[in-house]
Amino acid sequence: MCFDHDSEPPIPTGDRDVTSERLTLTATDGNELMAFAARGDEPSRAAVVVLPDVRGLFRFYEDLAVRFASAGHDAVAIDYFGRTAGNGDRTDDWDYAPHVSQTTVVGVSADVAAAVAWLRADDPDRAVFTVGFCFGGSNSWHQAANGHGLAGVIGFYGRPVRGENDRVIDRVEEMTCPLLALMGGDDPGIPQEAVDEFQRALEAADVDHEVVVYPGAPHSFFDRQQAEFAEASADAWKRVLDFIVAHS
Repeated sequence: MCFDHDSEPPIPTGDRDVTSERLTLTATDGNELMAFAARGDEPSRAAVVVLPDVRGLFRFYEDLAVRFASAGHDAVAIDYFGRTAGNGDRTDDWDYAPHVSQTTVVGVSADVAAAVAWLRADDPDRAVFTVGFCFGGSNSWHQAANGHGLAGVIGFYGRPVRGENDRVIDRVEEMTCPLLALMGGDDPGIPQEAVDEFQRALEAADVDHEVVVYPGAPHSFFDRQQAEFAEASADAWKRVLDFIVAHS
């Protein structure tokens, strides 16, 4: 997993007043999925779907949704495992691995579509972005090719190739919106060669993109516990917010 149970987003809370709630969304295939929404009194111009790491929806991502909303962008964080694990509270030692292996690109896309529909319920033209971390990072990039009409996709330390049947690098020709990738320069699971290959593929497909590598930063550097990489985290958060504003 990317974060410890007591990790927190390494960014300040903004000035916008926010209310939050837990939701159950229904995908088009009938799957019911847990979600957490944070929003202001008035709908924001742009909104965000937050895609967690392998552990699914837990406190870090609920906190992150609140940070997005307080910074001006309503947000919904979703869970991946309604089809196999059901919904409800999970213990800190919950065994997520068997459920991760049962997720599919199609299933995640259906769940994202449910979150996008919820965010656009009162405004079908609302600019919606996806933001994901690790497992969620590549899940986020996939959504650029899934027909959701997104304004942009953002991924922190996602894998361009996760397995034989999960290769976002092979879908760049299908992507229809800008992409932002934020990577750790000291991430042995995603070597620089893999990042360079992904960037070359994006360039060849003429995808509007930005790939940022933070030298010396490890996988999951975006964490308040990683005080050594606070500067990288602050820069990454600014880039995320700037990307949303630029493409809204």
